[in-house]
Amino acid sequence: MESLAPALVLSLITLTLGATFILRGPLGKALADRMAGRAARDDADVAQLRAEVDDLRDLVGELQERLDFAERLLAQQRERPGLPDR
Repeated sequence: MESLAPALVLSLITLTLGATFILRGPLGKALADRMAGRAARDDADVAQLRAEVDDLRDLVGELQERLDFAERLLAQQRERPGLPDR
């Protein structure tokens, strides 16, 4: 048991120094930001994503209008009597 104690202390010191080194770098900063609820995204990225979402909403609205128009045309065509057979 006595021979195990120095190895355990050395392992604990090594682990502590390694964790301190890693957590003081960019990984630690990202982890702290996430824990604090701060997003790592840039404001420009968020603005760009919002603009893209707005463009997609406009496109979906236009597609819905086209679909409604096509459905109305099909409904009108079904309601019309066909040409007489020869």
